[in-house]
Amino acid sequence: MTPKLERVAETGPINGLQYHRCRIGDASYLFALGGGGDPVLLLHGFPQTHYCWRRVVPVLAASHTVVAPDLRGYGGSHAPAGGAHGEGFSKREMATELVEVMHVLGFDRFAVVGHDRGARVAYRMALDRPASVDRLAILNVIPTVDQFERMVGGPSLGYWPWFLLAQPAPFPEQLIEAASERILRFILDSWTADASAVDEEAFAVYLDSFGPAAAAICADYRASFWLDRDHDRDDRRVDRRIKCPTLVITGAEEMQLADAADVWREWAVDVRAATAPGGHFIPEEAPGVLIAELSRFLLDSSAAA
Repeated sequence: MTPKLERVAETGPINGLQYHRCRIGDASYLFALGGGGDPVLLLHGFPQTHYCWRRVVPVLAASHTVVAPDLRGYGGSHAPAGGAHGEGFSKREMATELVEVMHVLGFDRFAVVGHDRGARVAYRMALDRPASVDRLAILNVIPTVDQFERMVGGPSLGYWPWFLLAQPAPFPEQLIEAASERILRFILDSWTADASAVDEEAFAVYLDSFGPAAAAICADYRASFWLDRDHDRDDRRVDRRIKCPTLVITGAEEMQLADAADVWREWAVDVRAATAPGGHFIPEEAPGVLIAELSRFLLDSSAAA
């Protein structure tokens, strides 16, 4: 199916941005668009939507064209349920679709910033489509294959989504749908250093999409278990590396990721590192630090790929 771009009549949750929809194959991506200048693609993570960037976008849009989609099946983006192993939701497939969205917008080369699940799409994009990605910023993840190997090394209650949400359908989907508010509240409260960083208005936005996104969320995690780590393992076997400048930002309270920059230096040829206060949700817990680090990285001529 030929990619199709359309302007969405209604406004979206982030004021001042235009909202559009782009159909790529069997997926329909909703995304926010604003600003002017060199393009930067912002990719959110679990269990959120593009709304997590609400404090970051206004500043970046002063110097860049910002594109902030909901990931496949999350929020306002729609797609069929994935296969038994998450087919359709591998990070390779999602990265390919989002590169096509950017191409439809006229951006053949762009920076990409990803948090959590969005960071997994972002680094896969940089590995698979290096001609499209000129800079990469990764927030609070290490590569999927390394993450699984780390989980084998010792127990942690924080690893629960990787295995619970990858269980065969429809068990984890039914859990999310039956207790959306309690699950979402637990995640946002326990993964932040200060739960008030995600205010009630933001919670309501995320809750509105959390239950309906259950199939996509679980397909996303199934794909990591069955598909994504194999893609990573194949790349590592042949020493395939990210060639563009790469910024790795971790939350100070994410103790299991204290060595994230060192891990990424095994995957990328040019890694810069920074630490932000708080826990997992950097765009909301430390927007000022994140804006400063991204602005410096995106505008630094020495970081040109």
